[in-house]
Amino acid sequence: MSASLSITSAVTDPALLDLPWHLPLELWPDDTIASLPKGISRHLVRFVHLGDVVVAVKETTEEMARREYEMLRTLQRLDIPCVEPAAVITGRLAADGEQLQPVLVTRHLRFSLPYRALYSQTLRPDTATRLVDALALLMVRLHIVGFFWGDVSLSNTLFRRDAGAFAAYLVDAETGQLYEGGLSNGQRENDLEIARVNIAGELLDLEAGGRLDESIDAIETSNGIIESYRSLWKELTGWESFDRSERWRINERVERLNDLGFDIEELAITTDGDSTQVRIRPKVVDAGHHSRRLLRLTGIDAEENQARRLLNDLDAYAAQNHPDREGDEEVVAHEWLVRVFEPVIRAVPKDLRGKLEGPELFHQLLEHRWYRSQDEGRAIPLAEALSSYIDTVLRHRRDEATMIAPATETLSLPVLDTSEIDIVDDDADPPGSWRDKV
Repeated sequence: MSASLSITSAVTDPALLDLPWHLPLELWPDDTIASLPKGISRHLVRFVHLGDVVVAVKETTEEMARREYEMLRTLQRLDIPCVEPAAVITGRLAADGEQLQPVLVTRHLRFSLPYRALYSQTLRPDTATRLVDALALLMVRLHIVGFFWGDVSLSNTLFRRDAGAFAAYLVDAETGQLYEGGLSNGQRENDLEIARVNIAGELLDLEAGGRLDESIDAIETSNGIIESYRSLWKELTGWESFDRSERWRINERVERLNDLGFDIEELAITTDGDSTQVRIRPKVVDAGHHSRRLLRLTGIDAEENQARRLLNDLDAYAAQNHPDREGDEEVVAHEWLVRVFEPVIRAVPKDLRGKLEGPELFHQLLEHRWYRSQDEGRAIPLAEALSSYIDTVLRHRRDEATMIAPATETLSLPVLDTSEIDIVDDDADPPGSWRDKV
């Protein structure tokens, strides 16, 4: 390793010094490489073991590496879903003195997948639609803070499962630009058109490889991002007029925004002279209404739809066990956490805990329990549902924490005995209690 090596990092990990920076990235030894699915990139990108974590290393120019590093840090401060920048490495020299390309290092987003890894044989219609919807929401969030992406695509996005939907994270910010005064309509439309064209190309590529469901129209699906984006943008930023006597519509609008996962910083309400019309325009801060409430009450850090599902279960628990208690939400939430959620997570065998994040696992368990209750016509206890879910579902899932591999055969492990698990249970939830809200 040459003494000229330079590492720029907010918090330097000493393990960075142990990586073979004197070798071109394509020649790094196999024992440093992590087997993770990758999206399509114009640069060489490899996943690398760095101590107990995994990072993505991308060879690029020094100017682009530093610019993207700072842009990702800025987006993080703005609470935009994106990968975390770890370091910029420059001054790399080979053993023969040849100058090697600088690299950008970002932390791997655990439990995330590129879109090409979200299908086993073919991409189904509902999955394609959910991916496009997730990307539309990410674009809206970026545009609200004044960020022009310039290279919107499924390939430049990572997706995490979110209680039946997907949450999208920006991966590649090298073409992006942040405008303090916000984006013009033309800039937003340009980004939207880039997204439409790129998504169409990516889906057509899957179609050519026989990996797209025959019922999916690639062009129609890609056009769906325009409708989804404009619907979200109007709901989040549009003006709304109504009569003063209909003030209840203000609360209704706020509730719709909360349901989309957004909080409100302020409401701009104006009157036009003696007119009885009022106009309301919400000033959106960021997404995460339910995830922030769950984090505040329980300390569980979850995606928005996962948080909504867990909060529904928490509310059902409170109604079942504390019907007369008012004003002690934090106390009930702590009780639910230690008597319901945590025992479920601890009951999962250690070798299966890398399959899914805790919130997603709990969501899937609740859904598994509901379907079993419907099929058998009885209220399935949570402990019984957990044992069934682990043996019939979880064991057969791909491991999303570290790597994607073909589905494994059933592991020859003993059946989990959940009879001794101390889980405070209520009756199997009817659809209206939580499931219908998702």
